[in-house]
Amino acid sequence: MIVADAFYNDFSLLNVWDSNKVFFVIRHKENLQFETVKENELPDNRHQHVLKDEMIVLKNHISKKKYPKKLRRVVVWDEKNQSVIELITNQMTWSCNTISELYKSRWDIEIFFREIKQLLHIKSFIGTTENAVMIQIWTALITILMLKALKAMAKYNWHFSNLVAFIRLNMFVKIDLQKWLDEPFKQEESPPQKVIQGGSFLKISKIWL
Repeated sequence: MIVADAFYNDFSLLNVWDSNKVFFVIRHKENLQFETVKENELPDNRHQHVLKDEMIVLKNHISKKKYPKKLRRVVVWDEKNQSVIELITNQMTWSCNTISELYKSRWDIEIFFREIKQLLHIKSFIGTTENAVMIQIWTALITILMLKALKAMAKYNWHFSNLVAFIRLNMFVKIDLQKWLDEPFKQEESPPQKVIQGGSFLKISKIWL
C-alpha cells in the first residue's frame, strides 16, 4: 500500500503500481477531469466526515490513455484543518473510512522518518552493501521506537527532542531510569555522612594523653 500526496498524482506511475498489484491512496489534484460511473452508498450514522464514495473513469484523453481502468474516489472532511480532502485509490473493497484513515496516517509516518533523520542523524550510510544499509535502518527504527516507549512511560511531559538530548547527556550515568523519566530535574539528596565515634574518641584520647 502506497499513501502519498498530490505530488505523486502521475497516472503513468499509478498504472505501473496497479499492474504490479500495488494498492495506492493518493490525494488528487483539483483540476482532475473524471466521469462518475457509480456512486457508493455512505454508511448510516457513522463516519460523518466521509462526503462521497464513488467509482470513476478519467475523462481527459491523455490521462485516460495512461490509466484506462476505473478508480475509486473518496472525499472526506478534515475537521482539524477545516478543509476537504479528495482521494483516488485502486482499493475497491476496503471501507471509505479505512481509506481516509490511511491518508491521515501519512503525516504521522512522515514525522516519524523526519525524527529518525534529524534526531538520530541518519543522513548517510556507514556501509554501502545491502546488509549494511538494512542493519543501520533497523537499528535506527529500533532506537526511535525505544525512545518513544520511554516517552510514553514517563509522567513528565517530555518534548521528544529534549528527551533524546538528555538521554545522550546521561548515557553513562548510573540512574534509576523510571525515576529520572518522571522527575528529570529533581535534585538527588546527598547521603548522610558517616561519623565513626570510636575513631574520634581515639584521636581525643591520644591528645589527652
